[in-house]
Amino acid sequence: MDQAETERLPATATIRPAGWRAEFLFALLLFAGAATALWLTWPGATFLSTGHWPQTLFFLVFSLFTISIGFPHPVFGHVSFDRVAQVSSILVLGPVDAAWVAGLASLIYPWHRLRQGVPLPKVIDAVITNAGLMTLVVLGAGLLYAWSGGSVPLDTLDLESLGQLLLLILVMQGLNELGMAGIFLCRSKDPFQVISLFETVTELVSGLIAILVAIVFTQMDLAVFALLLVVLSAGMLGLKQFAQMRRKLEQLVDARTEALQEKTEALEQLATRDMLTGLRNRRFADEFVQREIDLAHRSGRELSVALADVDHFKQINDGYSHAVGDRVLQRVARIFSDRVRSTDLIARYGGEEFLFCFSGAGEDMAGQVCEDLRRTVESFDWSTVSAGLQVTISMGVIGRREDTNAESMVAAADARLYRAKHMGRNLVVAEATVTRPLL
Repeated sequence: MDQAETERLPATATIRPAGWRAEFLFALLLFAGAATALWLTWPGATFLSTGHWPQTLFFLVFSLFTISIGFPHPVFGHVSFDRVAQVSSILVLGPVDAAWVAGLASLIYPWHRLRQGVPLPKVIDAVITNAGLMTLVVLGAGLLYAWSGGSVPLDTLDLESLGQLLLLILVMQGLNELGMAGIFLCRSKDPFQVISLFETVTELVSGLIAILVAIVFTQMDLAVFALLLVVLSAGMLGLKQFAQMRRKLEQLVDARTEALQEKTEALEQLATRDMLTGLRNRRFADEFVQREIDLAHRSGRELSVALADVDHFKQINDGYSHAVGDRVLQRVARIFSDRVRSTDLIARYGGEEFLFCFSGAGEDMAGQVCEDLRRTVESFDWSTVSAGLQVTISMGVIGRREDTNAESMVAAADARLYRAKHMGRNLVVAEATVTRPLL
């Protein structure tokens, strides 16, 4: 996998400046480690020898080809079939030469992105990350394969060699995913995202194909090997198309799921919002009050409920028109919303009736808030809505009792609202206290 194509990641995967610095330092560490490892193993390199460089050149071109046959991935950046070239080059050239080839191919390939408009710093980051990681993966797994007795070049297959080849493929996959996990950690992302069944199977199958490539390369004539490359290239291109189709289908499903979720949320809003005032509606209010009562019972905190009613609202509708009545309700709702806490509930409970739920507030505090609301409504310049208009409200407030529920609290608040209406309106009734307007 080409792990460093960060410019291909979606907007949600944008790397923050601090994360980018950490990733760049990690990339430098990988590159320095790879350079040191190649220097230490230099005596084992044979790619500059007279009879060896044509094979080395072939696997360099083959590596660039397998890297180019890849597909973008939202998590990994870019998934390619370079494992075919990496494993087969180990089995033909040996671990040191294969590491040089993998590192050089990873140094060369990312530069084409400059023509695609990718910024130079991102290209440099891709170069050093890929070159460092791929070199270490190939060299580390290749040396372990050689240490276990694996033959180079691979010319036979028996039970022992199959075990050594399986070890080589699994170790390469493990080292690759460890490097990816380090990059993800630098990006402050979950390192377990590197675990992907589809990509892991792709890598493992690529390793098995690489064994076939190595055997045909060493045992068969050029015509057979050329035919194998043609068939292999067609297969990789087919897998690339399949992966791209799969990704497009995933994106389509994600987009439709997101659209469905947005529509569901919109319908939920319609189901719980009053269209005229924008406040919550009665259905939402009843459920909210009961949840808050249950929570208050468990925590022992205070809770109050209040009902407000616009005085003589029928006369407003009859005398000024229903359009003016609607604007009155909208203005009253705005006054309420502007003067209570965001944690408090305000709902349009009926035609001209509003319900309040004051969490963490006792009856005395809730009564003071309601009195402030009553005064604000009374003192508002209602002539801005309609000439000669005057609006007042009446309110009833009740505090939570130990044995109360939503229905009984709302009924008690309604009884006190009725009392305020009976006593002349433009009043707040809470407990035994009646708040009267100043004359």
